Amino acid sequence: MSELQSIPAPESAIELSLAAKLEAMLFVSAEPVALAQLAAALEVSSSVVEKGLKELEEALVKRGLRLQRNAGRVQMTTAPEGASLVEKFLGLEAVTHLSRAALETLAIIAYQQPCTRPHVDSVRGVNSDGMMKSLLSKGLIQEAGRAEGPGRPILYSTSPEFLQHFGLSSIIELPPLVLQTEVESEHNELLKG
Repeated sequence: MSELQSIPAPESAIELSLAAKLEAMLFVSAEPVALAQLAAALEVSSSVVEKGLKELEEALVKRGLRLQRNAGRVQMTTAPEGASLVEKFLGLEAVTHLSRAALETLAIIAYQQPCTRPHVDSVRGVNSDGMMKSLLSKGLIQEAGRAEGPGRPILYSTSPEFLQHFGLSSIIELPPLVLQTEVESEHNELLKG
C-alpha cells in the first residue's frame, strides 16, 4: 500500500496553457491546419486561437521551431536558422539550387498569385511550361483552382514548401516588389545627382 501512495499525480492532471495545447496539436499534425479546425478541437473561437498562436510564436523565437502560415492554415516547422544543422543531422543533400528561369517563374507566381501559366508566359516572354512542371515536381508551387476565362486555365500559387524553402513564415514576408521602371528611374536620378 505504501508503494501506491508514493506514485506522483499523472501528467494529465496538469492544465496546459492555450499556447501549449496549440503546440501539441501542431506538433502531431503532418499537414498545415486551418484555424477553424484548431478552434473546433479546443472548443474556443478563432480569435482565441489567434491569440494563443501569437503567444506560441513569441515563445518559439528563441527555440528551433517556428509557426508557418499560408492560406489561412498554420503549421509548425523548424527554424530556417537551423536548416543546415537539420540537413546534416538527417544526412540530406544540400538544398537544390534553382535556375534563373525557375526563380523568375517562381517570383512571378509568388508576387501575382494566383496566376495562370499563360500569364506567366506573357510576363516572361517565353513558354514557361517546363519551368512550371519543374516547380510543381519540387513542390514549390501548387494548383490553386481554375480561372473563369476561356478554357478555364489552371491557377497556380506558392505552396507551404515554398515558404519553408525560403525561410518565410508567411507570404507577406516577401520583400517589396521593385519594378524595373522604378529601378531605372532611381538609377537615372543617381546619375544626375
